[in-house]
Amino acid sequence: QVQVVESGGGLVQPGGSLTLACAASGIIFMNNDLGWYRQAPGKQREFVAGITKRFTTNYVDSVKGRFTALRENALNTVYLQMNNLKPEDTAVYYCNLYPTPLGSWGQGTQVTVSS
Repeated sequence: QVQVVESGGGLVQPGGSLTLACAASGIIFMNNDLGWYRQAPGKQREFVAGITKRFTTNYVDSVKGRFTALRENALNTVYLQMNNLKPEDTAVYYCNLYPTPLGSWGQGTQVTVSS
């Protein structure tokens, strides 16, 4: 059974930075492509960033140049470095398989961008 635990969220001012982490278990981590997704209040969950097992990355247009997906296979962990955060980045952030997430999700980590 795949389990993920997201962490690293918080309250940050516009223009600030955060790094999220997602620890995964129950899969052969290095053989899987992983992604970050987010859900803002009143909106559907959306794809944010993906990183393949070959370390190829893909981003939604709204975060290109600001967010960076990373992975550390030895720690079964993926990261999302977020710079120049904007209020519209406020959401609960989740990790899951990419590009097709599993039906179950972790608890996510809340990111709030506000002055």
